[in-house]
Amino acid sequence: MSFKFSEDDIKQIEKVLNTTFKKRSDQYRAVLENKEEGRRLTMEIYPDLLIGERRGVLISIFTPYTHSQLHFCTGYVASEVLEEVTFFAEFSGHLSGIIVERQAGCSIFTNVDRKLLSGDFSQLAPEVMLSGIALSLTEPLLGNEGSS
Repeated sequence: MSFKFSEDDIKQIEKVLNTTFKKRSDQYRAVLENKEEGRRLTMEIYPDLLIGERRGVLISIFTPYTHSQLHFCTGYVASEVLEEVTFFAEFSGHLSGIIVERQAGCSIFTNVDRKLLSGDFSQLAPEVMLSGIALSLTEPLLGNEGSS
């Protein structure tokens, strides 16, 4: 496992999302709520969890309507300007990401070709463009092309 969350990472995420994580044995848990829009989101970060036969970082998101997970998270981007944190995982030149918003919103993009992140977004169909733009923040943190 090459990436691991530190206490400083948790503090940075808390600041951007304006929340507080509670440490519970092997996880950090936070609840985001947007009463005006009736949204509630619970986020769990497992910094060092056995996933199958390997250890890695697991991000879990619970809402009243869905449960989503990102296995083997390889990094994150915390943006105070956008008021969101993008958690991402890269495997064989493809990216998956969960974007958590301060206002208790969540977007998920899976199996996105890494080449879409730095291409000309105007040449992409609008449905494809969104994932490339959303995950392009991760590009400076990614490993070599095709890493796994």
